[in-house]
Amino acid sequence: MKYLIITLTIIAAIGCKTSTTDLAQNDTQEKVYEVQKSDAQWKAELTPAQYDVLRRAGTERPHTSPLNKQYAAGTLICAACNAPVYDNANKFDSGTGWPSYDQAIEGQVERDVDYKIGYARTELKCNTCGSHLGHEFNDGPSDTTGKRHCINGVALEFIPEGEAIPALNK
Repeated sequence: MKYLIITLTIIAAIGCKTSTTDLAQNDTQEKVYEVQKSDAQWKAELTPAQYDVLRRAGTERPHTSPLNKQYAAGTLICAACNAPVYDNANKFDSGTGWPSYDQAIEGQVERDVDYKIGYARTELKCNTCGSHLGHEFNDGPSDTTGKRHCINGVALEFIPEGEAIPALNK
């Protein structure tokens, strides 16, 4: 029994050291986004609500976005940089009060880990400018991806099908 406890303690210590080292290495590698601006530039270009959500990872109040009931064919672009992030064909009514999609346009949204409320959540960010869009949950439609991308409406702009998507806002 004594040897078992010593062995488990050594394994736990090695595991913790490895995890800490891996995290430290990952923390030093900051992603470089295609669209980069200073905080002052973002503040000048975005509305206060957009700045709070997109650049400070805030959350808009539920049931306040006009995009909640927007089901027309079209593309949702990042409100900060104009990068296309969601196809409205992938939208569904989650009943949560936020626009919800079962998937993003491939390669346009990155996943990160967010501990802001005390436990790990999957944060969704624009892959072009790094702006916070929302979070991913595993309670989406089981007949598609099973994922729910719970997105802040102020983080997006809707471009109807057939209209040109604006150039990136660099």
